[in-house]
Amino acid sequence: MTTVKKVKTAASVFELPQRLGVLQYVEYEQLEKMKEPPQPALAVRADPVEELLKEYPELEAFGVDWLRAWAPHAGERLVEIAEVLRRYPWMAEVVRRRPVANPHPYMVEVYVAGDGSEACLSLTSSNAFCARNGTVREVKLELEFKRYETYEDKMREVYRPKGLLAFSAAAREYVRIL
Repeated sequence: MTTVKKVKTAASVFELPQRLGVLQYVEYEQLEKMKEPPQPALAVRADPVEELLKEYPELEAFGVDWLRAWAPHAGERLVEIAEVLRRYPWMAEVVRRRPVANPHPYMVEVYVAGDGSEACLSLTSSNAFCARNGTVREVKLELEFKRYETYEDKMREVYRPKGLLAFSAAAREYVRIL
């Protein structure tokens, strides 16, 4: 049977390693640490989705459940989407009014006409919503890649319409910004 000795003075603490075995001294230190109350957490992290919504309220158009599903995996892409929605507020309204069932963040694409007269939001591969002169309409946007070009200090892809539309007078080039 082992006996436990209580330490009464600070001077006797220096004698502990000599009197107790090394393992007993380590256990003694651990017991002393356990007697102290735990330190409170310095920074309490808020929910990452709540932080995103505070900074980018435009993302609320997609819904909180969608954000919770994609925030851990595609946080940077969500920020890019929010910045584009901030630049073109009509896009956030389109997403609110015509919800698409859980679009993948990397499937959301935004095209801007080279002259800036038109902007298009594509949530699915088949349809897009384009705005020109303040009116938004749903169109079937079939584009094909043409080249890379510098747009807003970044290298961007430039697209032209496919098929017969490519030869019409109204055909424009679109720059993919998202």
